[in-house]
Amino acid sequence: MSPKRTSKDEYYLGIAKEVARRSTCFRRSIGAIIIRDDQIISTGYVGAPRKTKDSLEHGFCLRDKLNIPHGQRYELCRSVHAEQNAIINAARAGVSLLGGDIYVYGTVYGKDAPINALPCFICKKMIINAGLNRVICSTADGKMKIFRVSDWIKDWYEGDILDDNQQYG
Repeated sequence: MSPKRTSKDEYYLGIAKEVARRSTCFRRSIGAIIIRDDQIISTGYVGAPRKTKDSLEHGFCLRDKLNIPHGQRYELCRSVHAEQNAIINAARAGVSLLGGDIYVYGTVYGKDAPINALPCFICKKMIINAGLNRVICSTADGKMKIFRVSDWIKDWYEGDILDDNQQYG
């Protein structure tokens, strides 16, 4: 009897897990990869903008220092989210994301246990506008949650962004 072969979604989420190891945030280690036509076209992890000091180099998290709760006041964070960096890196390389899927894996910084790595509202808006089809996220129970971007669009069209209850934080 041969071992069970890893599914494509598990395979790509595992690669996003490895990308997350490059994160420079004291709160979360999150990695993202974008796949189109069954190949990796971009990666990104949580980190400060290029050529600037990250939280690890500073030695502290600014949002922790200001007692800002998780999921709030992202504009005061030094880091760019993994999903944003994956989209930005594709743009820098001149690669289209239309029709692709994004895989997002996250952990609490310094721990190996997965978290619910669900995109924030800002990342969701970028994912919608980038033309991605699916978002596959790690979950705290070690499984994955798969979203169809078209469902987000439909939900927001019929309701509003504030009615969305599937958000990190």
